[in-house]
Amino acid sequence: MNMKHLARGAALLFALSAGAHAADKFDDKFRQLDELLPTPTSTRTASGAPGHAYWQQRADYKLRATLDEDKRAINGAGTVTYTNNSPDTLNYLWVQLDQNMFRGDSDNRNISTIPSRDAWQKGGAEGVKFDAMRFAFESRKFEGGFDIKSVKTTDGRPLHHVINKTMMRIDLPQPMKPGSRFSFALEWSFNIPEMNVLGRRMGFERFKEDGNDIFEIAQWFPRMAAYYDAAGWQNKQYLGDGEFTLEFGDYDVEITVPSDHIVASTGVLQNPGAVLSPAQRERLAQAKKANKPVIIVTQAEAEAAEKARSKTMKTWRFKADKVRDFAFASSRKFIWDAQAIKSGDTDVMAMSYYPKEGNPLWEKYSTPAIIHTIEQYSKYSFDYPYPTAISVNGPVGGMEYPMISFNGPRPTKDKKTGEVTYSKATKYGLISVIIHEVGHNYYPMIVNSDERQWTWMDEGLNSFVQFLAEQAWEENYPARRGDPRNIVDYMRSKNQVPIMTNAESTLQRGANAYAKPATALNILRETVLGRELFDFAFREYAQRWKFKRPTPADFFRTMEDASGTDLDWFWRGWFYTTDAVDVSIDGISEYTISSQDPEVEKALRRKLKQADPLSLTEQRNQGMARRVDAHPELKDFYNEHDDFTVTNADRNKFNEAQSKLEDWEKALLKEGKHLYLVDFSNLGGLVTPLVLEIELKSGKKVIERIPAEVWRYSPKKITKLIVTDEPMVSLVQDPYWETADIDTGNNAWPRKLTPSRLELFKTQSGQNDMMKDFNTKLKTPETKATDGATPKAAQ
Repeated sequence: MNMKHLARGAALLFALSAGAHAADKFDDKFRQLDELLPTPTSTRTASGAPGHAYWQQRADYKLRATLDEDKRAINGAGTVTYTNNSPDTLNYLWVQLDQNMFRGDSDNRNISTIPSRDAWQKGGAEGVKFDAMRFAFESRKFEGGFDIKSVKTTDGRPLHHVINKTMMRIDLPQPMKPGSRFSFALEWSFNIPEMNVLGRRMGFERFKEDGNDIFEIAQWFPRMAAYYDAAGWQNKQYLGDGEFTLEFGDYDVEITVPSDHIVASTGVLQNPGAVLSPAQRERLAQAKKANKPVIIVTQAEAEAAEKARSKTMKTWRFKADKVRDFAFASSRKFIWDAQAIKSGDTDVMAMSYYPKEGNPLWEKYSTPAIIHTIEQYSKYSFDYPYPTAISVNGPVGGMEYPMISFNGPRPTKDKKTGEVTYSKATKYGLISVIIHEVGHNYYPMIVNSDERQWTWMDEGLNSFVQFLAEQAWEENYPARRGDPRNIVDYMRSKNQVPIMTNAESTLQRGANAYAKPATALNILRETVLGRELFDFAFREYAQRWKFKRPTPADFFRTMEDASGTDLDWFWRGWFYTTDAVDVSIDGISEYTISSQDPEVEKALRRKLKQADPLSLTEQRNQGMARRVDAHPELKDFYNEHDDFTVTNADRNKFNEAQSKLEDWEKALLKEGKHLYLVDFSNLGGLVTPLVLEIELKSGKKVIERIPAEVWRYSPKKITKLIVTDEPMVSLVQDPYWETADIDTGNNAWPRKLTPSRLELFKTQSGQNDMMKDFNTKLKTPETKATDGATPKAAQ
């Protein structure tokens, strides 16, 4: 084969292919995101970094809260100082009233629907879960929401304000110029919802056995809405799924609770002498030097407090600097343990609060999980900057606030034997939820994305780092999100929206906003960029935007800028579409390079001909008498030579051709390589790198990694040349399941059988025996039916 002719032929083939594709509408999977991303500005640069004119607002709070335990209510008052760091003049302020979601007439209640009529159908009868029906009834009776008693200037003048559902507009006495400050005072109260009945992200839990509650209090004060360059006022209504978008500031908070309560809170306790016993203060001092958790409030102390309900009150005072929110928990049931760790230059107290019902699980795992989270997240982001990190066990399954998180899993107590046990799912569920919720301190409590708009920017990024932290906990950790093989069922599903969908419109929220972005980033790290490039870029994003408010464009641009890689195809496919990865190996053709030597080539063609199967006629004619065998005089030259006999004309032609070749061309003809043309189809629509496992005749396996750009000219079908030193016996695309391919059945050549098991069973009959059901012995909670008794209804 003349290699010059081969090159010209390839160029012609490409030209014909390009012309064919040009005739169709070309779907360019690699076109840039310029049409989708906002234009860079002086506040947000094209590199993804904050610009030289970046600004953000500030809100400082001085608050008082009193817990009315009997009424399960909060009474609050305080002042807010708002600083206008923007270049804009503001005529009014917007304040979030998220408690108003718990009003019976709130949008959250009024817009709720069931997925379909089938949700009410069960076995042909009308049916719905008790919990759902209880929620439907109780949500209409519960007197939830803020009761705003006053909004005034700090010198007592009323401020005109308008409440629009979960938002309140405060009209300013005079416009706020850039750089100015304005302080105002508020008084309010609200009833605390019962978390397991009506709550969302906060509420109380009642313990009937000892008559006590655990209160987890958040969204408890009117909070300044965010105002920023990319969106103006973020005053979207709080419907339940789109979480919170807030401004950083300093907090000085006094929390008054029954004297026997223990309070866990955002911030640092300012008056331990007024609220803790000398023994507890001494234990707290020990915890600052300990290398394992120290019990501050013992289980015995908590159990004693449960039995003697205090009638007096104490005030706990906390301060927190540079936080975007403030939450607390309070109960006399709390056991409290703590251990100090170092994160960079910051001394951090890792602390856990839990009732006796949480043991032995919480005492063993909660605080170690906090410490592990800080150590691992700091590797991929930045050192933990706050003085405390808290995990509280209560009714909220998992929710995050600055320095404090609410986490739910508990052991189970057998009602008959009293034995306390926990399942594997409970153990790892607890560790994972603590990693996740404590990890939220990084995203979005510090890297302060707009949760009301983009759920994935905190949940997805956080779930990704959670996955990395889980891998560092122990080998074979049962992680739920992050591994590509765990997302394929969702990627196959039909009821999807792109990741880049507003928080309140996201379908399949857990898969869409948590698992899919976490998986995408894992694929980006492991398969597309590699760990070194990815980790540097991801850390750069965290460092650039800590204590600032990034948008999706800032993340996308930073990852490209810091990795030196054009990833627009990746963001477009994974974040802006619902396409899936499904690459099929359609066919393989094998070639070797012709040496052009007739002695070699004709011998090879003879061997291939001899390998052809005999026809049925030829098989049955074997051994039959032939005339030429009986009369050998009939044989001539053509009986002695076949079509593959080398002639002198062949040799002359070869020698003439060889004389025209250069030495390197002659060497190439003698390489003896094996060439395979492999046809791939992109059935899922999402372009992806090809990861090819090539098995050779000797048994050797090699991995060849081909960048996603292989699809750039033809995003649906491509043909790839693979060159090997020896014959290839099998080819597998994505052998490690690292790309989330939704159909691995078409990933191998030759195709692999899928092993399974066939269950044999007898036909079941007589399942609907109403007579038997009617005559079944009646059992009541009070008495057991005796053998042979006839139900009263049948008498």
